[in-house]
Amino acid sequence: MTAIVDAHHHIWRRADLPWLDGPMQARIFGPYEAIRRDYPIDEFLADIAGCEVTKSVYVQANWRKDAFEDEVAYVQRTADETGYPHGIVGYADFLAADVRPQLDRLSKYSSMRGLRMQLHWHENPQYRFAARPDLATDPTVQKNVAHLSEYGWSFDLQVFAGQMEGAAQLAAACPNVTFILQHAGMLEDLSAAGWETWRAGMKGLAARPNVVCKLSALGTFIHRNDPGHIAAIVRESLEIFGPARCLFGSNFPVEKLWTRYPDLVAAYRRTLAPFGEAAARAALHDTATRIYRLD
Repeated sequence: MTAIVDAHHHIWRRADLPWLDGPMQARIFGPYEAIRRDYPIDEFLADIAGCEVTKSVYVQANWRKDAFEDEVAYVQRTADETGYPHGIVGYADFLAADVRPQLDRLSKYSSMRGLRMQLHWHENPQYRFAARPDLATDPTVQKNVAHLSEYGWSFDLQVFAGQMEGAAQLAAACPNVTFILQHAGMLEDLSAAGWETWRAGMKGLAARPNVVCKLSALGTFIHRNDPGHIAAIVRESLEIFGPARCLFGSNFPVEKLWTRYPDLVAAYRRTLAPFGEAAARAALHDTATRIYRLD
C-alpha cells in the first residue's frame, strides 16, 4: 500500500486560537462546536493509525497575528518531542512594509518549510477571509512573497476560483517561489458555470510551473466525506496539473467534523487507483515529500 504524507493538518490548543476560544464565528466549513477544544498531536496520531501516514506537514491555524512565532515554536516543540509533524507552514503578514524581520524570527525553527497568509475573499461574507479580493496583485504582497526564495520557503496559496487570475500573476511575479494551491482551488459553486470558472482558473495556475495543487479539504462546502465529489475534483486536478504536481492533505481536525481519517483516505485511494500506482504514489507521497523537503 502506498505510504502517505499528510501535507495539511493542524494541531492546536483552543486557548491560542481566538476563533475557537471566543464567540462562535461563521466559518466556511459550517458549525464547528465539536472541534472547539484542544486537538493535540496524540489525538492526530491516533486518528492516522493504520493509514500508512509516514510524514506530515502542519499548516498555520490562525493564532493571533502577533503570536505568529509562538505558534511555530509550539509546533516545533511538539515535533522535537514526538517526531511529528515533519514540516511547518507558519504565518507572516505579507502586507507589512517588509516581511523579512518576521521571516528572520521564524528562520531559527528547523521544521519551517513555508508560509501561509490566506488571501481568499468571497461575495458571501460567510466564506470571506481576506479584507479585499485583490491581495495577490498587491505590489507589497508580491514583493514580500518574492523574499521567500531567500529562505528556501514556499507559499501556501489560498484563493477562490474568481481570484485565480490574480493568483497566477502573483506566481509569475515570484518565479523562484513554489506555490501550493490550497484545497484544490476551493470549488464552492457546483453549478455548471461554477465548475467552468474553477476549471479555467486551475488551468491558468497550472500554466505557471511554480504552482502545485494540494488535494485537501474537499468536504469544506458540502460538510461530508463524499467519495464521488472527491473523485470529481481530484480527477480534474490530476488532469490539469499532473500527479507530480498534486499532493494530499487531510485538513484534520476540520474534516473530522464529518468523517474519520481512514474513511477520508479510502476515498482518495479509490479515486487514485485507476490512475495507476505511480500516480497514486506521487499524489499521496512523493510530491509532498519533494515540495516540502521532507527527505
